[in-house]
Amino acid sequence: MSDHCQNCGACCAHYRVSFYWGESDAAQGGSVPARLTIPIHSIYVAMRGTDHHPSRCVALTGKIGEAVSCSIYEQRSSTCKEVMAGDEQCNKARQAYNLSPIIDQPKETAEVFC
Repeated sequence: MSDHCQNCGACCAHYRVSFYWGESDAAQGGSVPARLTIPIHSIYVAMRGTDHHPSRCVALTGKIGEAVSCSIYEQRSSTCKEVMAGDEQCNKARQAYNLSPIIDQPKETAEVFC
């Protein structure tokens, strides 16, 4: 988790975090704790707390814009692994919390978000 992410958390509190149900530990080889998810439809689940607005992932701890962490970081979904600090999604979420955008950084140095 990048320093930007540990001081932010906006993505985890702005977007619905949905992913294929097989990523949950309800399926063999899945890692995301199923107890922290809710069904979206037959093949997708979402992290609890991200299915309504205002949104906040149940796995997010801390205060947005100050200090946060993911309580299941090692078990997080592919959706969470794909978000990059400073990308368009990140900066849109940061804007929703009145946080300054992260200036573009080279892809090879950008770290994966929560």
